[in-house]
Formats: sequence, structure tokens, C-alpha cells
Amino acid sequence: MPGEEKLPIRGMAGYLRPEDAAQLEAAYRFSEAAHRGQFRISGEPYISHPLAVAGILAEWRLDAQTLCAALLHDVMEDTSVPKRQIIDLFGQPVADLVDGVSKLDRIEFQTKEDAQAENFRKMLLAMASDVRVILIKLADRLHNMRTLDAMYPAKRKRIAKETLEIYAQIANRMGLNSIYQELEDLSFKHLYPLRYRVLNKAIKAARGNRRKVVDKILENIVQKLKEAGIDAQTTGREKHLYSIYRKMVEKQLSFSEVQDIYGFRVVVKDIPTCYHALGVLHSLYKPIHGKFKDYIALPKSNGYQSLHTSLFGPYGTPIEIQIRTAEMHKIAESGVASHWLYKSSESNLNEMQRKTHQWLQSLLESLGESTDSVEFLEHLKVDLFPDEIYVFTPKGKILVLPKGATPVDFAYSVHTDIGSRCLSVRINGELKPLRTHLRNGDTVEILTAPYAKPNPNWLEYVITGKAKTHIRHYLKTMQYEQSAQLGERLLNQAFAALKIPSESIDDGKWERLLRNTGAKSRQDILTDIGLGRRLGIVVAKRLLSGEGASQEEKPAPLVIRGSEGMAVEFAKCCYPIPGDDILGVIKKEQGLTIHTHDCSYVRKSRVDPAKCLDVEWDSDITRQFDVSIRLEVRNQRGVLAKVAAEIAAAGSNIENISMEGEGSYTNINFTLQVSNRVHLAQVMRALRRIPDVSKIIRVKS
Repeated sequence: MPGEEKLPIRGMAGYLRPEDAAQLEAAYRFSEAAHRGQFRISGEPYISHPLAVAGILAEWRLDAQTLCAALLHDVMEDTSVPKRQIIDLFGQPVADLVDGVSKLDRIEFQTKEDAQAENFRKMLLAMASDVRVILIKLADRLHNMRTLDAMYPAKRKRIAKETLEIYAQIANRMGLNSIYQELEDLSFKHLYPLRYRVLNKAIKAARGNRRKVVDKILENIVQKLKEAGIDAQTTGREKHLYSIYRKMVEKQLSFSEVQDIYGFRVVVKDIPTCYHALGVLHSLYKPIHGKFKDYIALPKSNGYQSLHTSLFGPYGTPIEIQIRTAEMHKIAESGVASHWLYKSSESNLNEMQRKTHQWLQSLLESLGESTDSVEFLEHLKVDLFPDEIYVFTPKGKILVLPKGATPVDFAYSVHTDIGSRCLSVRINGELKPLRTHLRNGDTVEILTAPYAKPNPNWLEYVITGKAKTHIRHYLKTMQYEQSAQLGERLLNQAFAALKIPSESIDDGKWERLLRNTGAKSRQDILTDIGLGRRLGIVVAKRLLSGEGASQEEKPAPLVIRGSEGMAVEFAKCCYPIPGDDILGVIKKEQGLTIHTHDCSYVRKSRVDPAKCLDVEWDSDITRQFDVSIRLEVRNQRGVLAKVAAEIAAAGSNIENISMEGEGSYTNINFTLQVSNRVHLAQVMRALRRIPDVSKIIRVKS
């Protein structure tokens, strides 16, 4: 119609129904009015940004709700528009999408890391119910990266680093290949501008020199497939800049040494033809050993499918070829955006959507257990790591894990209870240590026991966020409970020193103390005492509040039973064992540490006397304790076997061993497990009987 307003949004809405296009125009007008008078750092009107984000999403042919949310994604954050108004004008789904993308700028955070982690928490929560949130966020980040030159250098680097570590990897995990590559290249450009310019220039210069070789290879591939009767679309492609740079860094190569900067893609009609084409190409050029990957039989966790093979091309040039169907190619380029259905029921999801949904759920499981925002962000980065291995359960089910995963990671990926009760593992039928790194094709059988529980040492080698989160959650819960038990014993000791029976402290006095201290519960107070955050004697006096306490006496020694768990630690500097004179030192956040009276650490560190406790061993302790001894032995064949045999015969177990020295004599350092000083004396007497042992001492520092 003559005089009708020409809206810039109309060009991108051609595939929408008329009523959806009308809603999109209304969203544009609303956003343009809300942002009127606002400008980007580059000087452009702010509306240019949401318009560009909607344009990127329109290229993926997403629905009207997503495009409306893209146009409105900054109005709640940057203007005074409330969510209620968006619900009234555009509906609840659009408002929820906008809210999911909005940042948490109104909340105070201690650090930028906390703020960043909380933003991801909110985004992932919204993603779990509707993946369109992350599609909008990725389009938003892509446009911001394309226009990042206007930012200050420090902010450019910070945004580029976050994009490289998080957003590019999310795009990769979701199969958005073209977005993933562009985000990586743009991040590279702003993080390392000089390296980017030099490498970009080198690639442009090399194109002319290598074009003839690439054209020759392409011609040969097309001809060979044609002769075999295979109808295929074949293209040559240049690897993206950051992947070339990453290869140079990882393999310590110069640019001239990176020969496979070009790859080739063959798109055929169906899966049988993929394997037929593979055989044809292997007859054309010799395959490179160990460089074939079948992602059709074993798809990546983001649904990506393709055959990858590396071949020796003409002149010895290594070339990489990807073979896939047209449907696989569509998924490889557009990922979940190519056919997300927005169904609430998981049964309606196709295989790729189901895997993405499972990944989101596993992230949210970590989110629910983790109380530390930065810890959650660390888990997120690990789970986004693209390298994967494929391992089998005993029943033949395939599990996808990050490269470097261990049997404990595997156990937690099967089920939380399997991980928590994990005792040992059989890999391909053989018993192996739990710290073993799993490899592609391993069959893993986890052996469990009802009494087994997570081991703190597992945190040294597990890599998945799910495993780390559950282990830490268990350890924190156990520490909380055990510290509360220790705190109760320390408080009772303080009452005894004040000659006040603990039964005389009624609920009213506890409630008054909780109000005055701001603690949530009595158990929190006891835990604080056990962890050294509060002193038992101070808490006891505050509970009494000046009521008739007798003159304070020296408290009776605290009895150490050896079964206190994580609340009581036995010092590694002096290795106290039953029978030693011992001293307790309370350290904040660590609880009670037991040292020997003559420990050099206690003497040198000038421990606050108020933090020292008189402690003594229980008369009936059955557990084993670590102790360190050093032997000086003659360098004779078989001497170590003799020593080990005597230690075993004396009923002790070797926890650790190290050797040092040259010439006629060697020092052997052992960490042994013994019941008490009497048991240690028996072990040392047995070792002295060995003729080749010239000296033996217990090491206490």
C-alpha cells in the first residue's frame, strides 16, 4: 500500500505465516520504542543489535516466538519494561525466552567469575525446558563478536576468552558447526590479534601455491566416484583459522609444516553409499593408519554423523575426507537448530534432541548439587570439552565420555548409586586400578559393594562434572556431620571444665545463642566448633551468659578413637600412632589435627595456645595408622624382597615406598600401616634381623 511504513524486519520473515509475521512486526516496533535514544559503543542505534540477532535466527528458519524473543531479548535488562508487560503483549513463551536470556545484573556478586557462573546457571535452567534460549544466546554472542572492534582492548579479550571457552564449545556440543567455527575464529582474532593477522596472511599467500594441488585432488575424487557409479556432491574446503593455529600449537609445527589445511567433503544419497564411497577412495589414495573414524556407527554426543578418513594424496600431501548423507550434512551445519520440535515429552524427541536433552540434564544435575558458582563453571568447561571416547557396558550399551575419563567417571555416568558404591573395576575382563584412563572400545564392568563409599582421593583423577559434584557433595555432607559430632564432644569438654552439666543447657538458651550469632541451627554451631570456626569454651560461656559457673578448670583430655572420620586428621608431618604422646591443633576450616608432642611443625609454627587441645588415645582402637620409617640397606640383589616379606610377616601393609642413594648403600623410605607403637616395634625388630639392613629409624618430620 502507498505510504505504508517499510520495516527492516519484513525481509527476514518470508517463511512465516501472515499472523506470525504481524506479531514479529509488533515485537520490532515495541523493541525499537523501548531502545529509542540508546546507542551501541560503535555509535549505531541500539535496535540494530536485536535486529541482527533476529536475522541470524531467521537464517536458521526458527519460529516466530524465537524471533520475537530475539528482538526483545535486551528490553528487560536495559530498559524499564517488566516481564508482565511482555507476557500481556506477546505471551508467556516469548516472555520466558526473554527472561532466560537476560543476565543477572541486578544481583550483587563478589567476583566477575561468580557473576559469569550465575549467568550460565540461569541460562542452563532455561535451556532445560526450551533449547531456543541457547540458540538466541548464541546468535546474540555471534553478533557481539562480529562487532567487538568497538570495545576497549581489555573488555575485548575478556569477552573473546569467555566465547572461546564456553559459547563456541556449546555451539560445538549442539552441532552448530558453522557458528562454532566462526566464534572460534573471531575469539582468536581478538585474543591474539598479531598471531591472527600473520596466520591469515600466510594462508592467503599459500592459497595460490596449493590451489593446483587441491584442484587436482578434487578432480581425481570426482572422477573415481563417477567411475564407481556413485552420485555425489564433492567440495574442497579450507580448515578454519583457529583449528590450524591449534594444530600448530599442539604439535609444535610451523605453518609450512601444516600440510592438511584443506579437506574434502563427499555428500551421497544414503548410508550404504557412504561406505561404498569410502572403499572407492581408499583404492584411490592410501589411507593413513589409525586416522579413520566412523561417526555414523558411533555418532558424537551432539548427533553429528560422518565418516572421517585421512589419506596420502599426491606428492605425499595428507588429505582429510568426510563422507556423509545430505541429512547428516544438514545436521552437521545447523545442529539442533535444523529440526528442533519444542516438544515437552521426551518420547517425541529424535535421537539428536534426546542426546542434547540428556547432556542438559547432566549439567543441571551438577548445578543442583554444586553450591560454589565457580566450581560449577569449572564443571561446565570440562563437560564442554569436545574430545570423546566410546566405551561399553558389559551388556553392550555404548557410553560417551570425555577423553581422559576413568572408571569412576564411567560409574557415575551409569548411575549415581553405582558411582557412590564403586569398589573396583574390570576393564576388558581384567582387574584394573580405578585411576586407569579409559580408551575407545573398552568394556567396563564396575564392581560395587553396599558398604563402599566415595573416596576423597577420587577427586585427584576424575574429570567429569557429574562425578566431581557427587563426590564433593558426599564429602561435604560427611564432613558436616562428623564435624558436628566432634564439636559436640569439644563443647561437652568445655562444660566439664566449667563444672556445668550439659543437660542444664535448655532449648531457650540455645535459641538465644542462635539469635545472637545469626546461626541457623544448633548443628551449625557444633559444626563451626568442630571446624575451628568457634572455640568450644567461648560458646559454652555464651550459652551460660554469666550464670553460676564454677571456677574454670583445665579440661580433661579429649579421647581420640580413630573413627572420627574427616573431622579429625592425623598429621602427615609426624604420623602419630596410638602409644605416642599427642597434641590436638584446631585449624579453621580443617577441624582437629593430631600431632605428636615432639613434632617439629608444632614447635616451629608457634601455634596459638588457645587453638591447642590436650588429647589422648582411646584404650581400645582397632584401626590401622600410617607411619613412616627409613632403612639403610646394602645394595644386594633381593634385599627389597626380603624387607617386604618381613613387613608382611609382621602383619603390616606397605602404603608407599621410595628409594634414594648410590654406591654400596641405599636408603628405602616406607609408609607402613600399623596398629600402635608396640606393633611398630615388632616390625622394626623383624627388619633389624635382616643382615643387609644396617640402620632403621622412624621418621617424624
